[in-house]
Amino acid sequence: MARTVKKVLLWEEIISETVQVYSIFLNSLEAAGYVFSGFVIDGRRGVLKLLENRFPQTPIQFCQFHQIQIVKRYIPGKAQNEASRSLRGIALSLAKISELEFVKNLDNWLLKYEDFLNEKSPSETKRGWRYTHGRLRSAYRSLRTNLPYLFTFQNQPTLGLPNTTNHCDGLFSHIKQKILIHRGISSKRRKKMIDYMLENF
Repeated sequence: MARTVKKVLLWEEIISETVQVYSIFLNSLEAAGYVFSGFVIDGRRGVLKLLENRFPQTPIQFCQFHQIQIVKRYIPGKAQNEASRSLRGIALSLAKISELEFVKNLDNWLLKYEDFLNEKSPSETKRGWRYTHGRLRSAYRSLRTNLPYLFTFQNQPTLGLPNTTNHCDGLFSHIKQKILIHRGISSKRRKKMIDYMLENF
């Protein structure tokens, strides 16, 4: 009988967090006999495609916190126009409402601001123009692109998927704080310390 494992299963010190590293880790976990009931991802480029290709039937939840942060990067808190402030508000409501409400709000926003969103300005580029509100378009496109994965936790509640990667991020923050307290130790001892903490979480 399958059972849920609530612990860190695999870790390794790496130079760069790449899609290839994710693929290798997935191979290792599968070889050890683990089966995945779902994935929660933080939006790293290529990871979604990797999971869709390798596990086409396995549900994927896009971290709602990371989605909100993406929109915040494109639309600052003191946005100058109403369309941007409105879209930012919709994004901030992401974790508080249902998928149906969220989609309705997003659709209504587009109906109201579509002309504004599509405004163009002269440009010295090859095509001779650019979208006037490029960052707003990027924020909207991000929400639309990730929408199929933003409410998996709601649509498949029996899986018990979290809607964010906060637990994992919190674990990393805790480890970093511990390391800072012992910042003078050697790299070898620091690695042993991290390994011990991961083994016991």
